[in-house]
Amino acid sequence: MDFKNPINEYYHYIVYTLLTIVLLYILLLTSFSKSNNFALYPSQPTKTFNMKMYGDELEEALVGASTEDKMVIIAIVNKAYVEGDKPMLDIFLDGFWLGEGTDDLIKNLLIVAMDQMSYRRCKFLHLNCYKLETDGVDFVGEKLYMSKDFIKMMWRRTRFLGDVLKRGYSFVFTDTDVLWLRNPFTNLSHNKSIDLQISSDNFNGNEWSKANPINTGFYMIRSNNKTIALFDSWYAKKDNSSGLKDQDVLQKLIRGREFRNLGFKLRFLDTVYFSGFCQNSKDVKAVVTVHANCCRRISAKMADLTAVIHDWKRFRRATLNETLRFQWTPHDHCRDSWRN
Repeated sequence: MDFKNPINEYYHYIVYTLLTIVLLYILLLTSFSKSNNFALYPSQPTKTFNMKMYGDELEEALVGASTEDKMVIIAIVNKAYVEGDKPMLDIFLDGFWLGEGTDDLIKNLLIVAMDQMSYRRCKFLHLNCYKLETDGVDFVGEKLYMSKDFIKMMWRRTRFLGDVLKRGYSFVFTDTDVLWLRNPFTNLSHNKSIDLQISSDNFNGNEWSKANPINTGFYMIRSNNKTIALFDSWYAKKDNSSGLKDQDVLQKLIRGREFRNLGFKLRFLDTVYFSGFCQNSKDVKAVVTVHANCCRRISAKMADLTAVIHDWKRFRRATLNETLRFQWTPHDHCRDSWRN
């Protein structure tokens, strides 16, 4: 008579059950991966166009810095802006610390680093940081104004910012040679029908006049179909614009038929509030930002922006009579930078 061992039967049952579970899990996992290549983002298809380029580190960085309505402040740096005893990035951050109503805006600031050194410096300062891949192009050192490398770097910036718009994020772009002395959102229009609000080197008095010369060192732009189309058209002209920087190309676009056909609404920012070295603000009690434009070298920008910080501190502790007599320190280093 043949007796079955109950222990062996139990053991076989357990083994068969586990194997069945493993096989089912593998089949389900394979099926899921084939039908859901980007399943983490099923409801936001606009992100998939550049995920190979940025992975998902960019999305993580944007989420970490943006407001609830997907507005973020973006600045781009490289090694030249983080090296030295008092680098440009530190001067830029001093504006947030010393300005009126600006310190809390740091949490919405995303620093985009174009090399490893500037990225490490950003992380050391505990800021929101993202390292931009630069397609093998060296953007490490100072790029002299209007040099070939400077123009390449500006176009890479344009491409990146266009991709941010495609992800559904509106932003304020700021060069790091712009001091934020007051919260700019109090002087930027909250009217959502305005697609772009941009600074000007020399404001002509009419905020809707396309005769104003633009400056892409400070602007606020909303993410929509019109702004995405503008950035696509802008970047597409890169290879047919020899000798022109991206700002020059955008200026031509703004004054052309293609721009009008988009139904684009553009507002130019008054230099009383959004000023620069090209055209000083005439009212220190109203000035919001000071841009070291009309300047050729980083060292000159840093010297004259340091003088602006001293002027700002002097204004903050001044009596009423002293305020009435206030004048900005001349931007001598930037003026002289064009002679070399």
